[in-house]
Amino acid sequence: MSKQITISPVDNKPYVTRTLATTEEVNKAIERSNIAFQAWKKVPVKERVQIMTKFVDAFVAKKEDLSKELTLQMGRPIKYGPNEINGTEERARYMTSIAEEGLKDVEITDSDKPGFKRFIRKEPLGPILIIAAWNYPYLISINGVVPALLAGNTVILKQSSQTPLCAERFAEAFKEAGLPDNVFQFLHMSHIDTEKAIKNPLIAYINFTGSVEGGREIQKAASTKFIATGLELGGKDPAYVRHDADIDYTVEQLVDGSFFNSGQCCCAIERIYVHEKVYEEFIQKFVDLTKQYKLGDPLNPDTTLGPMVRTKAAEFVRNQIEEAVNQGAKPLIETALFPQDKKQTPYMAPQVLVNVNHSMRVMTEESFGPVIGIMKVSSDEEAIRLMNDSEFGLTASIWTKDPDAAVAIGNEIDTGTWFMNRCDYLDPALAWVGVKNSGRGCTLSKFGFDYLTRPKSFHLKLVTK
Repeated sequence: MSKQITISPVDNKPYVTRTLATTEEVNKAIERSNIAFQAWKKVPVKERVQIMTKFVDAFVAKKEDLSKELTLQMGRPIKYGPNEINGTEERARYMTSIAEEGLKDVEITDSDKPGFKRFIRKEPLGPILIIAAWNYPYLISINGVVPALLAGNTVILKQSSQTPLCAERFAEAFKEAGLPDNVFQFLHMSHIDTEKAIKNPLIAYINFTGSVEGGREIQKAASTKFIATGLELGGKDPAYVRHDADIDYTVEQLVDGSFFNSGQCCCAIERIYVHEKVYEEFIQKFVDLTKQYKLGDPLNPDTTLGPMVRTKAAEFVRNQIEEAVNQGAKPLIETALFPQDKKQTPYMAPQVLVNVNHSMRVMTEESFGPVIGIMKVSSDEEAIRLMNDSEFGLTASIWTKDPDAAVAIGNEIDTGTWFMNRCDYLDPALAWVGVKNSGRGCTLSKFGFDYLTRPKSFHLKLVTK
């Protein structure tokens, strides 16, 4: 039987080993999911809400243990582990709080058609396959798992091979909450069996978070059926620092947005455009704050920058930086300030590059690591052009004291979420979407339920005479 071994980036040693499900086991799990769906879809939303509330309570109660496991699986400094659990709780509780209103029938009350009762019911789709990423395994998974279950679907979760324990911890919390058997299941399975699962006629929807290449493969496999897919893919999220920005506040937020989790965030800041009037001040303060990071053992509570998820990922970013420098970029961080930075390891110092342009991969290709390129601009129009010069469109941000300008510029930006004086955050009350190669579909907010249900129209004529 095939094994899946998770190598911890902390010490490059095996941390957990799991046996991959066979094709037969995958098919049986899908069949169980479909059987469970027939009963679960009939459970009133109010009862589903009660179970989801108990699930969140059980999950959050294990915060300390979950945080340490996250560090050992993917290398994030342990001091930040509770943040993910808190964020998972926030999203799950919000979606639970709006479920009854968001899933209720839509009554048609036009007065010009007396004698009729008309309404639209939001019916669940069926068994849903969720394929989650490793970088925020709980946060990313919860975007699909809890809303899907609240909507009356059943869920099979395939967690990343880097973070297999996260799916198992969800299952434990659901069991404690009293969720009926097989309404939620998890599978550790190969790419080949994942493709077969996508093509299985009983799977009604696919939710995937990962690379653009992976999204294309998901879409291709799903095209054998007439089902929808939700895809959150790559990003190269820009920030524009306007001439009227609060520089001290902006620097603090953008340094964190660039380097938190070693830059391995779906909506991390990956490129910054700064107005020429504040450029020099911004650069100096940005570099000074970046130098304060402490790279090292993520189990040490003083560490603020841990290893990247694997050496291959770190070397990819190092190559981007080296190539940009060869093309004329100037690095502003001396890596000697970070003794733990070593080539051919996942431990990598943060880097700030200036004298960059869009002919360099570091400004156009997703880095997903601790590097940021910063360009000087002379106008809002130049910033808009550069922000839109990307194949991606997940989030973008503006840093200004003028909300009217923020909205006007935001109207011109091709993005799923537009921030003012904030970045790298998902508000569960807002729709989480991507445009261009950042994906398709929607999670969170009341609109997220629309992608996990199908409208069914009821047209009842009450009088026949």
